Amino acid sequence: MAISVVIADDQEMVRTGFRMILESQPDIEVVADVVDGEAALAAVEEHDPDVLLLDIRMPKVDGLEVTRRLSALAAAHPDRAQRPRIVIVTTFDLDEYVHTALRNGASGFLLKDASPAMLVEAVHAAAVGDSLISPAITVRLLRDMAPAGAPPAARRPSEPLTDREADVVRCLARGATNAEIAAELFVSLSTVKTHLANVQLKLDARNRVEIAAWAWESGLATGGT
Repeated sequence: MAISVVIADDQEMVRTGFRMILESQPDIEVVADVVDGEAALAAVEEHDPDVLLLDIRMPKVDGLEVTRRLSALAAAHPDRAQRPRIVIVTTFDLDEYVHTALRNGASGFLLKDASPAMLVEAVHAAAVGDSLISPAITVRLLRDMAPAGAPPAARRPSEPLTDREADVVRCLARGATNAEIAAELFVSLSTVKTHLANVQLKLDARNRVEIAAWAWESGLATGGT
């Protein structure tokens, strides 16, 4: 089955370019492209896509509000698969946008100057419940999520992380891929995936972005426990 995608962006050239890139892939189908957030919500209702590529600054309803509404809808229906997975693709590298989008449940955040290969990779990652963020902003934005002073006591994992799980999460918080984590820790790729799956359950996190954000918020990324 092809990965179904809706593109929402108020610039026609952007929509056309994204469509050309994605439809060059044999396993991706663009089912709609729309010009604003209101139309994006309608397209999601009509097509039930796997992935929504979403700009932030759009008429009527902006991308951050679309993300919030769709995440709230998914939370209200936990018996259903979370669809669509949202990937923000924007020109604006502003921390407040990134933080809000990820906290509201976006699965990825790319800048519009990202390569075609990265755009395709982000769609593939989102479709399987993973995430991808432009490397240029990954570590900076996650580091900036860390609070000043002592880490907060809130949001503790349901069970303590093992030492190896903590090692994996520290690597993840620095922006490392699964393959890079495996190489650094001298473990297999499947072992890394298993550790991340266990951590995700312990934190009740939606994706690896939330795990990394928690690592910075809790102080684990900077050596805390």
